Amino acid sequence: MFDALSDRLRTTLGRLTGRGRVSEADVEIAMREVRLALLEADVNFRVVKDFVARVRARATGAEILQSLNAGQQVVKIVHEELTALLDAGDRTFRLTGQAPVVVALVGLQGSGKTTSAAKLARLIGKQGRRPLLVAADPYRPAAVDQLRALGRSLDIPVHHAPTGTPVVEIARGALVEARRIGRDVVILDTAGRLTVDEALMQEIRDVNEAVQPAETLLVVDAMTGQEAVSIGEAFRDAVPVSGLILTKVDGDARGGAALSISAVTGLPVKFLATGEKTDALEAFHPDRLAGRILGMGDVLTLVERAQETYDERQAQQLEEKLRKNAFTLEDFLDQMQQLKRMGPIGQVLEMLPGMGGMAKEAQGAVERGDLKRVEAIIQSMTAVERRDPTVLNGSRRRRIAQGSGTTLPDVNRVIKQFQEMQKLMKQLTGGGARRTGMPALPLARR
Repeated sequence: MFDALSDRLRTTLGRLTGRGRVSEADVEIAMREVRLALLEADVNFRVVKDFVARVRARATGAEILQSLNAGQQVVKIVHEELTALLDAGDRTFRLTGQAPVVVALVGLQGSGKTTSAAKLARLIGKQGRRPLLVAADPYRPAAVDQLRALGRSLDIPVHHAPTGTPVVEIARGALVEARRIGRDVVILDTAGRLTVDEALMQEIRDVNEAVQPAETLLVVDAMTGQEAVSIGEAFRDAVPVSGLILTKVDGDARGGAALSISAVTGLPVKFLATGEKTDALEAFHPDRLAGRILGMGDVLTLVERAQETYDERQAQQLEEKLRKNAFTLEDFLDQMQQLKRMGPIGQVLEMLPGMGGMAKEAQGAVERGDLKRVEAIIQSMTAVERRDPTVLNGSRRRRIAQGSGTTLPDVNRVIKQFQEMQKLMKQLTGGGARRTGMPALPLARR
């Protein structure tokens, strides 16, 4: 979502960091470019005006301009102000109070409430809580079916009631059911409307009064641009919203809503939905998102994802193999599949500082099907061939190409790139064991 903005800001600020001393005129030119970049990203005009004014005031101070690393200090100021822009309200997600604790998800139709409910249930389930999903939308039968399907996939129970049951009765019944089956968190997937209307707001207020949610989270589609900000203001003024879930932040919209909504509404963003799968929900950290936008990476989130995906014993075994230069195509296939479980590869690589350009290239390779070809080629090998590629003569390579639906040059390219990668790993581990995070990916191109 932030690709265009990120590229523009990195280019603009890169001109400053490439200099020795920086003049006030240099800062003024950079601020003009930053202002245009934010406006083109559909960030609210008032937000842009205030942001640029704060950065300009701090960056043109005498102690900044007279320093030898003024460019880096200006970038630091932009990062701090961008973090402050994103950091509105109290982002603490509270599940306190007498069990079962209620979390109500509200919002318009199509914003992603139902999938967000499932994602949130999975997230808090990993924290040791026992959630109950509640289909509190009696008007759209498909919403009940969708939530039940998601619940089955996660092995999380779903409470629902006959069509036409008032939403307040569904919510009260869910509390009774949660106590009966020993569930300590109730997640309400409430009804939405195509537009904001008083009937919807009154229904949410009635539910809030009946079950007193610990959290009422507004689910907002980040791809709707400034309309998302208007929706946030309407809900904030009508019902006791405690925070936001921004969905579809992995989309190709300009991202202005994500940067504007907290600053305009005062509502804290508590979660980001970064994909369609039920594991694609993460707690929102303003400093981390600011770092991603400015090309500084987000190593902490990357480490957290890796810890969820990688088993410590497997990591130790991999380190031992790297130390002994015994890394095989079989190991490589396993690493590639684990890397895919961490999320879209472009999204993973952009968390590494300075890897923004490579992230796009890697994501392009995924979209072209290059990685699938690599997987197909390795999976078409025998166990012996994966462990020892030196046995791959001409006839074996032709068989692999035929079995994987690729060409002989594709197979040759993967084998050659893997051998080059082995040489590189041998150099890296020559002076002692050195744990590498993720191996480079050989890409088979037609």
